Amino acid sequence: MTEFDVVVIGTGSAACSAALRAAKGGLKVLALEKSEWLGGTSAMSGSGVWIPANHIAATAGVSDSKQDALDYLRAVQPADWAETEGARHRAFVENAPAMLKFVSDNTPIDFRLIDEPDPYVEAPGGKKYGRMVSPMPLSRRIVGKYAKRMRRSTLPHVFTYQENVNLDLYHRPIQAGLKMWPKLLWRWLTNSGAQGTALMTGLVKGCLDAGVTFRLSTRAIGLRQDDAGRVRGVEVEFDGRREIIGARRGVVIASGGFEWNKEMREKHFPGPLDRIGTPSSNEGDGQKLAASVGAHLDRMDQANVYVCLPTRYEGKPYGLPINFLYEPHSIVVNRLAKRFVSEAHFNIGEALDARNPDGSPLHLPCYLVGDHRFLKSSVVFRWYASYERDWVKKADTIEELAAKLGLPAAELKASIDRWNAFCAKGKDEDFHRGEPAWERKKDGGLVRLQPINKPPYVGLSVNRSIIGTKGGARTNDLGQVLREDGSIIAGLYAAGLAMANPIGTRAVGAGTTLGPNLTWGYISAETILRQNQ
Repeated sequence: MTEFDVVVIGTGSAACSAALRAAKGGLKVLALEKSEWLGGTSAMSGSGVWIPANHIAATAGVSDSKQDALDYLRAVQPADWAETEGARHRAFVENAPAMLKFVSDNTPIDFRLIDEPDPYVEAPGGKKYGRMVSPMPLSRRIVGKYAKRMRRSTLPHVFTYQENVNLDLYHRPIQAGLKMWPKLLWRWLTNSGAQGTALMTGLVKGCLDAGVTFRLSTRAIGLRQDDAGRVRGVEVEFDGRREIIGARRGVVIASGGFEWNKEMREKHFPGPLDRIGTPSSNEGDGQKLAASVGAHLDRMDQANVYVCLPTRYEGKPYGLPINFLYEPHSIVVNRLAKRFVSEAHFNIGEALDARNPDGSPLHLPCYLVGDHRFLKSSVVFRWYASYERDWVKKADTIEELAAKLGLPAAELKASIDRWNAFCAKGKDEDFHRGEPAWERKKDGGLVRLQPINKPPYVGLSVNRSIIGTKGGARTNDLGQVLREDGSIIAGLYAAGLAMANPIGTRAVGAGTTLGPNLTWGYISAETILRQNQ
């Protein structure tokens, strides 16, 4: 039996953070990757990383504190989460700055501040600047033989996060390319990428330098326990053969979500689903492994819910996560043809995913409706819409559009008439679209209330798309996996999208998937180093 001190299941941000910290602490570490590609969901991401009170902001003279961050989390998370998630929120806030400093010091990643406010900046502890960072480009060549094994993205990682925002790539892709072409050419020639590519290339490089061993195309299929119930190893399958790998100090499950497991997804996310924007290897393996040894699975109805444009990836239909719901001359309505949220709301995914008491969808199916000027706002939208040619419906009248979408015509006309009246006043009296600081920032400081009154009219489904479920093994504030009675399963840890995430569907910032993922991987490794001798 091959033996390591720590076996990490997964190679995304949480997994590599855990592997890097454990290896730098002197432990022998193995990271298992089910697919043939390194980097997981994180490699496909835009790589916004939300870290309060971080050293980069401090160096730039930005004022922030851990207490402000805690106040912010308490203010904006669902009210009934305060009691159950308070300890883990504190653990995240306490460890996140140290994690970012550790990753910055032990990888080639060059994190830079992103000019974005907290989405609930008006809440207690909210900040206009300083909590959001993202990496500058890195060449995949720095990881040697793994350069061709780094997972690619549906997003244009040749641009940095900040360049994407500043150049308005969604609306002006040609102008952006012309303005950036010398840099873009150099990045292409050097096999460089930013966003999730840079994050995961840098983390993998740091892990390799620290001595972490990676095994690709190796699926974890079971956990091995000793007579006392402590997790001591992992059973894996590789090339049709099975093998036991020992883990003297612990196993960290960081294998991602379960959104590609149809049975699990339909159980916890019943109702319409448009697209998925994550690696198809996210089939809930980690959740099932944890449950097999008695772990309490929790928060299974939470996810990174977004809207996605249709695209293709790995030879199959996929989702490209881009928010197009607050474009001019359009609104979003529910199955009753009524608006239910500001289309520019940061957490519109949470509104799309709202549930009835029995767990069924409250609003779905949902639709974006507008006039033909909506289609003129972005060549990018029109390009990707062509992947599903029957997605966008067109009609000469609102009544005809309602019939094509299966909506009540009178209600749809009433909703559009009400919206047009708000546009004439310059104020959305129902949902205050364009008024909060986040919405003004994303909309260039404008309140774009534009009427829907010039046919032909258009409509398209905007049901939930998922870019990562956030339910899994319940953990304590040290990353240790718990049974339903609250007792600890010795030797087992969970992080990232494989854990019951303490920040669920309601995100508190654009980087509140990656920031916590990195931090919980780091926390798990810290616990192994401190407690598990």
